[in-house]
Amino acid sequence: MKAEILALGSELLTPLRQDTNALWLTDRLLEIGIETVARQTIADDRDALVRGFRVALQRADVVIATGGLGPTEDDLTREAAAEAAGRGLRRDEAYVEFLRDRFAGFGRVMPEVNAKQGDVIEGGTLVKNPRGTAPAQWVELDGRLLFLLPGPPHEMKPLFEGEFLPLLRARAGQRVVKTRVLRIAGMGESDVEQKAAPVYTRFANPRTTILGAAGQVELHLVAEAADDAAAEALIESLAAPLREALPGRIYSEDGRELPAVVADLLAERGLKLAVAESCTAGMLCAALSDAPGASRFLERGFVTYSNAAKVDELGVDAALIEARGAVSEEVARAMARGALRVAGADLGVAVTGVAGPDGGSADKPVGSVHLAIAGALGEHHRLARFPGDRSRVRTQSVRLALELLRRALLGLSQG
Repeated sequence: MKAEILALGSELLTPLRQDTNALWLTDRLLEIGIETVARQTIADDRDALVRGFRVALQRADVVIATGGLGPTEDDLTREAAAEAAGRGLRRDEAYVEFLRDRFAGFGRVMPEVNAKQGDVIEGGTLVKNPRGTAPAQWVELDGRLLFLLPGPPHEMKPLFEGEFLPLLRARAGQRVVKTRVLRIAGMGESDVEQKAAPVYTRFANPRTTILGAAGQVELHLVAEAADDAAAEALIESLAAPLREALPGRIYSEDGRELPAVVADLLAERGLKLAVAESCTAGMLCAALSDAPGASRFLERGFVTYSNAAKVDELGVDAALIEARGAVSEEVARAMARGALRVAGADLGVAVTGVAGPDGGSADKPVGSVHLAIAGALGEHHRLARFPGDRSRVRTQSVRLALELLRRALLGLSQG
């Protein structure tokens, strides 16, 4: 079975609102073996909505629309879906009375505009929404299933899981789809591809998708089988040779992000960490502090953006900064040692660089970042040259610092 998801509402086509429903629905559908083949985002325009529904109903077995089920004039989902399906609307008077009673329970009189929320596509089934006034509904059209769901996620998700997911699971049969995400930091997408492609291209099931982000690469392994155990076995048959092709590089297969992995390693080893940051200005410390129980390992953080701060807070020699520059291996190492000493921690990590858009030079172009570790795990240093704008350089710096910490904690080579 193939699915198409429609996100409805003009607000979703502005920078002010993001559609998260489609991603969540795609994931839930894949778990029961239904692949999403297309998504549409459509404004509150009846003609556009009708066209969108018609296209979706022509190319998908399951069409799921979220949003546009409110009582106002621009809530046009019911009308557009009915027109696209070639059916009329009937008013469920029992639901309208239910709404009147619900409003009365809050000491209010139901506005008459809310009555349209009782309109159901002919032949369809209305499903009450315990968290709002907009009910969901579904209808079967020549073997295709059309679902209309409210837009707010806290209303949509329980309705879909409680009412519609069981129905779809029964229609989809016994096919199971499982996904595992292998996360890698400190390598570029092309470098990962060179090592991984000779492995994953030998497999049709599981299939692999490689995704790159700032400072991180993900390998998505998707297997189809008769049951969970068989799907997991298929995934492991591919994951095992990928681990061999990328020794020590995969930091997570269980959904954890890199800060959580590093946090767990620090806590398990009972090590206290001090962080000294210049160009990242606290981003590394913030990433680590997101982990529950961060107080077990995070001793202190220093934002030493200026040269004076590096001298005053960390005890970096002013003459060293003058001679080598704030963005240098020597100063990064001195920052890590200073954080370690001042905080009385077990480990010190430092980041100093040129994030841009200006401040670069011929020998230290924008994107040049020095990272250093000092303390119980020995001393380590890495010079990176990151592409991208200021935000991307800073994000990549944080990810690489975390990856250097992870590798040091596991006794892996920093190469």
